[in-house]
Amino acid sequence: MLAKRIIPCLDMTNGRVVKGVRFLDLKDAGDPPELAVLYEEQGADEIVFLDITASHEKRDILINVVQRTSDQLFIPFTVGGGIRTVKDIQTILKAGADKISINTAAVESPDIIQKSARVFGSQCIVSAIDAKRIYIDRENPPRNRTLIETPKGLCWWEVYIYGGRKPTGLDAIQWAQQVEELGAGEILLTSMDYDGTKDGYDLQLTKEIVKRTHIPIIASGGAGTVQQIIDVFTITDASAALAASIFHFREIAILDLKMALKQNNIPIRI
Repeated sequence: MLAKRIIPCLDMTNGRVVKGVRFLDLKDAGDPPELAVLYEEQGADEIVFLDITASHEKRDILINVVQRTSDQLFIPFTVGGGIRTVKDIQTILKAGADKISINTAAVESPDIIQKSARVFGSQCIVSAIDAKRIYIDRENPPRNRTLIETPKGLCWWEVYIYGGRKPTGLDAIQWAQQVEELGAGEILLTSMDYDGTKDGYDLQLTKEIVKRTHIPIIASGGAGTVQQIIDVFTITDASAALAASIFHFREIAILDLKMALKQNNIPIRI
């Protein structure tokens, strides 16, 4: 069985790592290269770096920050934010990233996944999906939506772009299947409802997408305790757990987390 991965996420704006709740109320959490190196020393399996305002502000990612970070890392490094073209992907990979993460550009021009996978290989292409629950009226259900029964009612998950600012009308479960067909090698799945809440991952969403796809799924949004990370690996078949604030604010040490996972018979690298 493949080892599960623990991935700290560095959400960045204006050259600094930030963290908020449900994509709002951002608080400063530190310098990207310093945090990335710290997490590698603590045993992180990979680092994800997202320039979360680049697409909304219609600007390029801060490539100098990418270079400063990659120069000091020896573990896989994924970069996303402000990517619009295959040339942008090439620039980021040349700056030292191992993989790129695309959300807004993929939704607006899906062929960027196919083209970039063909040029750089699917292993470099991570499709980021920011999904939000939409509860529906049982008497008048929408067409062409993957409806899932939840404790709070019947819902589907809508894809959002531009850093969670713009709804797309896309069904997240169906979109996950489509990006796999287009050539994405991995999906970074973030629950907007749970992001930053520390209430745990959206296990239903994660489980449904894992069940319907055949590529690795990184669960994101809501990590607050060790048990919640154990749950995402035991209740779903997620390949990796991404977390931010619990690491940034020193609430959970990566090595302690990994030891707990190992004690629960979850395959993990220590």
